[in-house]
Amino acid sequence: MKTTSAVQGTSQAAATEPARQAFLLLRTVFTVAPIIFGLDKFTNILTDWTTYLAPVVTSVVPLPPQTFMYVVGVVEIIAGIAVAVRPRFGSLLVAVWLLGIIINLLVLGNFYDVALRDFGLLVAALALNRLSPAGAWRRGR
Repeated sequence: MKTTSAVQGTSQAAATEPARQAFLLLRTVFTVAPIIFGLDKFTNILTDWTTYLAPVVTSVVPLPPQTFMYVVGVVEIIAGIAVAVRPRFGSLLVAVWLLGIIINLLVLGNFYDVALRDFGLLVAALALNRLSPAGAWRRGR
């Protein structure tokens, strides 16, 4: 027969298991997706990424659109690695990056559907941040 404290410990472990699973799912997605999208900035296999770039961006940052996308690709790869290594920090980096993408798309005046999708991803990145308190989930690495 289990004692009251053993039952409480078991129920606490069961309650944290879904949170741990959510953490691992979000960390995996926000590691893999930015790295894949970042690498694709160099190949344009998935799409021509310059299509999503507002012209005002290249007037502020005087780089050709494809060169700008190379920089974007490097930042996305770094963000994915940051999520894998330091999810609490990396998730905020991804959230800020997604906010920049959303602003770019709104300024472009097109692709509102993609901006809305990216807003959902931004919220998910913030959820990952909330599930990533300092030092937590170390066993789940």
